[in-house]
Amino acid sequence: MIPRWLWVPAAAGAAFLLLPLVALVARVDWAHFPELITSPAARDALWLSLRTSTASTLLCIVLGTPMAMVLARTSFPGQGVLRSLVLLPLVLPPVVGGIALLYTFGRRGLLGHELDVLGLQVAFSTTAVVMAQTFVAMPFLVVSLEGALRTAGRRYDVVAASLGARPTTVFRRVTLPLVLPGLVSGAVLAFARSLGEFGATITFAGSLQGVTRTLPLEIYQLRETDVDAAVALSLVLVVVAVLVIGFARQSRGSL
Repeated sequence: MIPRWLWVPAAAGAAFLLLPLVALVARVDWAHFPELITSPAARDALWLSLRTSTASTLLCIVLGTPMAMVLARTSFPGQGVLRSLVLLPLVLPPVVGGIALLYTFGRRGLLGHELDVLGLQVAFSTTAVVMAQTFVAMPFLVVSLEGALRTAGRRYDVVAASLGARPTTVFRRVTLPLVLPGLVSGAVLAFARSLGEFGATITFAGSLQGVTRTLPLEIYQLRETDVDAAVALSLVLVVVAVLVIGFARQSRGSL
């Protein structure tokens, strides 16, 4: 049982979130919808978004999983500061993250000059898109997985270790299966965040069709030149996001 008065602000909150989506659907030019979402630029942008979001999600898993393990299962000086810095992209404006990446990996950046000497140009490339998406999305995986690790506790890990299992075996055979729902949830959140990333991407990677112009960038550009196409592609992005969230819920429930 909950207080009846809670239904009023709950309904207001739901309306605030849902009415813009209803308005978006109502604004779509359904007569030309297939043409609007199948233009060469739209297909390039959608395909690029899906590829880079998948790559950034995999990178988040590879780098974020060990990070969550270290934060959840160890204790060391400065751990609180490190956790705050890891979560910083959650509150930073994405464009600030893009500027930070540019001055790190750009041609005149902290590491960019050395990379340029090696013939590697990161900024304003598809690689830069993946890096920008990873920068803003990784905290979502770390937060989700760290919470799952703390909830799971260490008792099963201790039992496995007492039976002679090596730390790597404990991690692979005991810890990961226990927190798999949290890992899946974090990965899906990272994918969704990567799919919608805009500010860091346009700052660090630019907007070149087929190379760095993801779907959010394509929508932003079309907003000034073809409103109908921008609305249609916005709806496509909403549908993809809903499918991703639905998949996450189903996967977590089955696990």
